[in-house]
Amino acid sequence: MKKIYLLGFAAALTLTGCNDFLDSTNYTGKDSSNFPLTETDVNQMVAAVYEGTINEPLKTPAATYFFFANLACDDMYGGGGQNDLQTQAAAHLLFNDNSAMQSMWTGRYAGIARANMALANVDNIVDEELRDQTKGELLFLRAYNYFEMAQCFGDIPLLLKAPESVADAQVSPEQVNVKEVFKLIADDLYEATQIMPSYPYDGWSKLAYGKVTRWAAEALLARTFLYYTGFFQESVMPMSDGSSISKEYVVNCLNDVINNSKHDLLPDFRLLWTYSNSETAKDYDYVSDLIASGNVWAKDGTNVEEMFSMNFAFLSDWSNTQLHLTNQFCLYFGTRANSWQDSDKFKLGAEGSVYPFGTGWGSGPVATNLWNDWVEAEPEDMRREASILDATSFIDHTDNDAQMEETGYINKKIAPVRSGGGDYYSFAATQSYWGDGVTMGHFQASHPQNLVLIRFADVLLMHSELTETPDGMNRVRARAGLPAVGYSQQAIRNERRWELAFEGYRWGDIRRWHIAPEALEKQVGHNIWNTGIQMRMKAQAGSFTTRYNTTGGYYRIPQNEVDLSNGAIKQNAGWEGTNGYYASWN
Repeated sequence: MKKIYLLGFAAALTLTGCNDFLDSTNYTGKDSSNFPLTETDVNQMVAAVYEGTINEPLKTPAATYFFFANLACDDMYGGGGQNDLQTQAAAHLLFNDNSAMQSMWTGRYAGIARANMALANVDNIVDEELRDQTKGELLFLRAYNYFEMAQCFGDIPLLLKAPESVADAQVSPEQVNVKEVFKLIADDLYEATQIMPSYPYDGWSKLAYGKVTRWAAEALLARTFLYYTGFFQESVMPMSDGSSISKEYVVNCLNDVINNSKHDLLPDFRLLWTYSNSETAKDYDYVSDLIASGNVWAKDGTNVEEMFSMNFAFLSDWSNTQLHLTNQFCLYFGTRANSWQDSDKFKLGAEGSVYPFGTGWGSGPVATNLWNDWVEAEPEDMRREASILDATSFIDHTDNDAQMEETGYINKKIAPVRSGGGDYYSFAATQSYWGDGVTMGHFQASHPQNLVLIRFADVLLMHSELTETPDGMNRVRARAGLPAVGYSQQAIRNERRWELAFEGYRWGDIRRWHIAPEALEKQVGHNIWNTGIQMRMKAQAGSFTTRYNTTGGYYRIPQNEVDLSNGAIKQNAGWEGTNGYYASWN
């Protein structure tokens, strides 16, 4: 199935009439009285919101919540090169750049503003089913933007509607308590789950691949509910009208997904990850049994477990204006090498090779404490090797272009993947994927694999956690070939850590479970290599516990936003002035 990219119509978004401004002539023929009406109008309107939500923040991948959450948690170190100070800083809850996270702030509010504008006009859609589906998508996307902002920054400005005049647009919105933000998130997701049509998964024939579904909305509601009630230690999630969302309602939503969505687990955990694609797997013994069975990773959106994802394109060469349309997380999390893509480190059969995993910036080295905890708690879990390449016995720590905090453990899930014995810089550079005239690819640009943001396994785990029953958890364990276990708090915490490693969940989980300080401290004392020199991991600001307790796990609001607000926005605790500044590793 061909991917549908909801990007091209962004420039066509025209929702307010020109008569709000000095010139009252409507040159476009479209205004809030007659747009959107047709399905084409709807696609134009909604595409701009998807673009603002999904692609715009990726112009600076290291300034996204997904990137920060992976580095800040206890399962990845900061890494990067010696000059990647902001990457290392984030992993220690510090900062190196006043504008850190600026692109996330700008991009998320761009998505929110576009969603507000679209929601103000969505009732113009005549077809009721299309209107409900479209409104649900917009509510989901606004809630998704706010959820990431609330987790990252805490108290933030709240934009409730599109400005109705130039004067309105010039008024700085008020910074509100983060609980007020969660009320809007609850409002949006509750309405979305109430109105969206139930389109059972059938390979995306009803909706364009990548669009938000009812099932994704129900899953995101559960995720936000678990975070809110856990972090704030409350039993319900309040809404703006004084009512609240109960655990019972959220469980019913998850039951709806489990029983009616037709989403399911893939039969083999390895099929979720790009290294099992047919071109790479030909030379990768670890998945040779999949090739023999004809059961390989699919590039085309036929993954029954995938419920919501970031869709990416393949570029054959580097383009500074289009890189955000490719999966730049793969580049950032790729393995560093002194000679980059031509190093033997990435060639099949070469000494010390990490094939089929490719080159990149070396961010997010897998934490040794994760590997050790996993071995101790679940020694027979196949997901460990499926998620992490253990290169500790053969990797050359000096062939890493000034790598910092390197461990020898490499994440397999979100990584560049090669093919052709390492000759192609991407599995998708081969002719079988793109036809005649393909190039060898480019190590910065040729990563078309999607980033799955919601998958069915998480639905099952959230259901177990909310109901305190083992059924969903054991269904996930069975896929990994593990025996059933009884439900316990520790069992579900372990299961989420193993199943969802490196997928952006862990930071929110350890915060809502109130175990962040003790989890972060387990990073200390393990071997790391800084520019090829063996050292011990340690906190860069006294202790992880002190830094977490000082900040509450919230990150620094971009200083430019604080300065321009004329006092309307206050900096988060622990970040005032130069507090939390990171100059270099010591």
